[in-house]
Amino acid sequence: MALITLRRNLCHLSDFRIHGALAALRNQRVNHVHKIVQEHLCPWFCSLPPGPVRVRSRHAPCQKFHSENGNDLPPVGEPAFSQVRDWDRFEQNLKNEDEQISYRRLNNFTSSEEVLSFLSTLQTLPDAVAAGALKRICEVEKKGDAQRLPKEILENSIFQAVCDQLEQDPSNLSNATLATALQALTLSYVDPRSSLLPKLVAECQHRLGSVGLDVHSLCILGESLIKLRGPDCSAVERIICLLQGENLEAFTPEDVVTLYRILQMCPNSVHEHQAFLNKMNTFSLSVVSSLSPNLMSQMLTALVVLDQTQVLPLVIKLGKHAVRHIPHFTNQELGKVLEAFIYFGHNDRFFTRALEQHVAPLCLTLDPEVLSTVMGYCGSKRILSKPILNAVAEAFVCQPEKFSLSQISELIEPFGKLNYLPPNASALFTKLENILLTHFSSFPPKTLLKLLHSCSLIECHPVNFMAKIFSPHFLQRLQGDEPYLDRLSLAQLTQLFLTSVLECPFYKGPKLLFKYQVKSFLTPCSSLETPVDFQLYKSVMIGLIDLLGARLYFASKVLTPYRYTIDVEIKLDGDGFVVPFTVDEDVHKRVALCIDGPKRFCLNSKHLLGKEATKQRHLRLLGYQVIQIPYYEIEMLKSRLELVEYLQRKLFSQNSGRHWYQE
Repeated sequence: MALITLRRNLCHLSDFRIHGALAALRNQRVNHVHKIVQEHLCPWFCSLPPGPVRVRSRHAPCQKFHSENGNDLPPVGEPAFSQVRDWDRFEQNLKNEDEQISYRRLNNFTSSEEVLSFLSTLQTLPDAVAAGALKRICEVEKKGDAQRLPKEILENSIFQAVCDQLEQDPSNLSNATLATALQALTLSYVDPRSSLLPKLVAECQHRLGSVGLDVHSLCILGESLIKLRGPDCSAVERIICLLQGENLEAFTPEDVVTLYRILQMCPNSVHEHQAFLNKMNTFSLSVVSSLSPNLMSQMLTALVVLDQTQVLPLVIKLGKHAVRHIPHFTNQELGKVLEAFIYFGHNDRFFTRALEQHVAPLCLTLDPEVLSTVMGYCGSKRILSKPILNAVAEAFVCQPEKFSLSQISELIEPFGKLNYLPPNASALFTKLENILLTHFSSFPPKTLLKLLHSCSLIECHPVNFMAKIFSPHFLQRLQGDEPYLDRLSLAQLTQLFLTSVLECPFYKGPKLLFKYQVKSFLTPCSSLETPVDFQLYKSVMIGLIDLLGARLYFASKVLTPYRYTIDVEIKLDGDGFVVPFTVDEDVHKRVALCIDGPKRFCLNSKHLLGKEATKQRHLRLLGYQVIQIPYYEIEMLKSRLELVEYLQRKLFSQNSGRHWYQE
């Protein structure tokens, strides 16, 4: 039946449609196809009028072919695909205006049906357009982790004809066409029985040894080969070596970012290319202003994966130019940018302001992963952004179900770290408590402990859950398969226990066993206190010696029985006079001086961090007279005399009842 239909309509079919029909018949193992071609195609070609040939070999003349409803599918609005720049660059290599128009239309299509319908209307199918069509089909059909094209696409005669044309003689393909076709196959696999991929890879390897490839083609081929053959492919190393020999001035911004991605996918050989990476990092400073949001996100991600911690000038410049892109980043791109800034320890007040303007009005519609990353950025950089914190709190209250348990923890922890309660704190913690009551056992133990500890820092004490976290069962879960509990978890448990004693006298549940309690909250890498600023400490020491007359009247860095370390401790007798720190008898009052440097506050503010506010609150409850010496007050003093007078006012105000020691 198929043979009869083909023979009857052959004279009315386009060459491209004939190619598709023949491919379909061949797949169905229909015999005598060559005879039909000989009887009907040869006379048809001979009947063409004389004159210049309109098409070159391997391109097919054809009549208009309409979609099923009789109308051509119109182009739709241009979607925001990350590959747009690749399409624009490839378009420059097309040889005539018709091909450029065809290529632009391909970029507008959002479904395979539109692409295939469009191809059927073409009078010729240049190789470049065939490769572009294959790439577009693979792009629009790539859904999630799906690796293969749908069966109906693979069996479509036009699609098969496209693949056959590219497979027929790869040596005749231009460098750009070869690169695009290979790039398409990295997005989705075609028929595994097809020889298209092996032929394209073989042609690529052949050209690496004998044909001069331009920078852009080398970049695309290198990335495609890594995805198809892995980073250990010999051709990949050859491409990297060829690219290293090129002048970086010949690289476009897209090429630079592609090269970063290539090196990113070869982590085992990064050290071998570090000298070249250094040159790239320096050159990249000149292209930052030309990067699109997607390329900027990819460059920052590559710098993180490649561990280029020495490129702070490049990161700063990327941060500066990222400000204008914030409204245009996708959720995933914005998350990657924030993760990179967290990794490199970078923050910028203009970036934060733009982030506030973007996040606050859109908070209810932003992806939960983005919101948790934004909060992680604020927390890690000590950024007290009330618009962001308030908006995130509102989003959580309105839509708590859309956040995973780990995301909930990531959302709440910055509130404790930054010592901030949003206006809807009551509703926020009511929602949180309900989730904890329902899903307590589902939380990862360490995540749960961090979450509850963060709540206690802002005096939202998790009394209803203290008995559970102090229980042997939870402690065993917390330890897991490790031989002992990590230091940070022990410190958080100890501070929660101290909180239950000092701030929750009505709590009558189990206590934390002594073996799980740390001796000091000030320890490297797991500290619940911020070490004293050394330069500020030295200045205050000099002023105290001038004021008190001798170093023996105060002690420094005193570890108390309550695990906190006091920057300076001064002892007073019953009459309020200062006594030497070596005296232990008749000590009526202990004064704790908190010499608070910038790192004990939220960034560029006078707002204490949660852990420092908790420390001072606990010291007061333990009977200490806490006197805060903040850095911003010390910085206002212009002389040593002013410093002494300042300390005198702080320590010995008229109503304090404290006096100098007199012999």
